Amino acid sequence: MQQHLPSGDISPRHHRVSKSRSRTVKGALAAAAATAGLLLSLIPGGAQAADNPYERGPAPTRSSIEALRGPYATSQTSVSALSVRGFGGGTIYYPTSTADGTFGAIAVSPGFTAYQSSIAWLGPRLASQGFVVFTIDTNTTLDQPASRGDQLLAALDHLTQQSSVRSRVDASRLGVMGHSMGGGGTLEAAKDRPSLQAAIPLTGWNLDTTWPELKTPTMVIGADGDTIAPVLTHSKPFYNSLPGSLDKAYLELRGATHFTPNTSDTTIAKYSISWLKRFIDNDTRYEQFLCPLPAASLTIAEYRGNCPHTS
Repeated sequence: MQQHLPSGDISPRHHRVSKSRSRTVKGALAAAAATAGLLLSLIPGGAQAADNPYERGPAPTRSSIEALRGPYATSQTSVSALSVRGFGGGTIYYPTSTADGTFGAIAVSPGFTAYQSSIAWLGPRLASQGFVVFTIDTNTTLDQPASRGDQLLAALDHLTQQSSVRSRVDASRLGVMGHSMGGGGTLEAAKDRPSLQAAIPLTGWNLDTTWPELKTPTMVIGADGDTIAPVLTHSKPFYNSLPGSLDKAYLELRGATHFTPNTSDTTIAKYSISWLKRFIDNDTRYEQFLCPLPAASLTIAEYRGNCPHTS
């Protein structure tokens, strides 16, 4: 006689089949998750790319940060001194593609008696790595560091608020650089605007050698053969006075002079790119080039810093 089970009951055979199907589904889901994880790990940046909306460009390598040009094609536009207030105009270099959204931006000041042409090489080199770069002329070539600091900030304000490329710039991710008195101005700008994400004075000159109030991650670059702004009276005191809690670095170039930053230089470029990427873009893929601290070499006389970085 056939046995009838109460309504709602499941036969032992059906129960076994259901458990088997459940195990199959769970196994398939686990395999899919593992495959997705593997694919994500193969994508440059991996999970970090999803976590960091500011990350731009492929995963960096030593050769990519030393290259004369990065992965982005660039364009440039001139800004007349007659069309701006607070600084002397300049040239904006920017990635031509808008596929990646907005970019961080950097204003760069020349030194005493110099024009933007003296630091122009930094424009396309940094822009091709995924930044909008504004190399500026100052109001006069004799402007002192405090004035150059104000002019760097005025240039950033123009870049983010009025320039023809303002839609390409993320106004919350800005930095400053400068050579000689422009380097001194870089420190002044960082003091006056703590919201800046990165500062890099290049063989900087400033009679004020103490900067304990700075809150902007700062890389001080000096030169061992600098007789105009010797590292013992300028770059080293700048660095030593920065707060111990600040992400900071000191790079002393070997076999270099005060004017080394005025021509294309691989060591300046690679560590500047790494610093700007790390702190303007919050891109920790570049931490590998800054920590552990680079060792002395044919081009580096000394490197100091606090690792790992925390910003």
